Amino acid sequence: MRVVIGEDSALFREGLARLLADAGHEVVAKAQDAPGLVAAVDAADPDLVIADIRMPPDHTDDGARAARRIRDAHPGLGIVLLSQHVETRHSVDLVSRGGFGYLLKDRVFDVDDFLDTLRRVAAGGSALDPEVVSRLIGVRRAADPLASLSAREREVLALMAEGRTNVGIARRLYLTDRTVETHVARSSPSSACPARRRTTAACWPSCSTSTPGPDAGAGRGRPARSRCGCGRSPPRTPVRPPRPGRAAAAGRP
Repeated sequence: MRVVIGEDSALFREGLARLLADAGHEVVAKAQDAPGLVAAVDAADPDLVIADIRMPPDHTDDGARAARRIRDAHPGLGIVLLSQHVETRHSVDLVSRGGFGYLLKDRVFDVDDFLDTLRRVAAGGSALDPEVVSRLIGVRRAADPLASLSAREREVLALMAEGRTNVGIARRLYLTDRTVETHVARSSPSSACPARRRTTAACWPSCSTSTPGPDAGAGRGRPARSRCGCGRSPPRTPVRPPRPGRAAAAGRP
C-alpha cells in the first residue's frame, strides 16, 4: 500500500513512517503542512493518506480542510485523520462518503488494530474512534435517544460503523456474543429495530416498513416481520369492534 503522511511533528511523522515500512507498506511522501500535503497527494497518487487534523500554517483544522480538498479531487482515495483531541467539524461530511477514518493518536500504539484500520479504510471502509462517536452523539439535540448511550454502547456503535459483525465486536472488546447483542439492541434508535443480528450488517430505520411473515393471516396471531429480517414486530393496528348493525347482519342466514 502506497501512503502519504501529513504531520508537522517530526518525531511522530518519522515514527509513523517506520511503523508503516516495517508492516510492508511504502511511504511515498511526507508533508509538514497542509498545502504540502495536498501537493504531495496530487504528485504521488497514493492508496491512502494519513494526516493530522492540526497542521501548519494555521495550526487549527488545516489538515481536515486539506482532507476535504483531497477527497473532492480524489473521491476514491482512503483518508485517515489523526488528532490529539476530538474535533468533529469536518467528520460527518467525510465519513458519509466512505473510505474515511478518524482516530485519536493514542490508538496508533495499538499497532495491529491501527494497521487493520488503515487496510479497511484504503479498501473503502470507515473507522471512527469511540471518543469521536461519543462527541458526535453529544452535539445532537438532547431529545435524541442516542444521547443516553453508555460509554460501552458507544464503543459498540463505533465498531458497528466500521462494518464489524457481532462476533468481531465481541472479540475486539472481550465480551460474550450475548452481551454484544444486548449493547447492539440498546444502541439502535427507539424507532428502529435491534441494529442487527449476529452476522448481518447494521440495520437502521429503513427497516420500519414491513412485509407479512409466512404466518401472517394464518390465524396464529403472529405479527408481520420487518423487511430487513431483524424480526422486530412493527406496531400493531388496533382492531376495532364491529358496529352493532354490521354484527346483526353478520348473524343472518
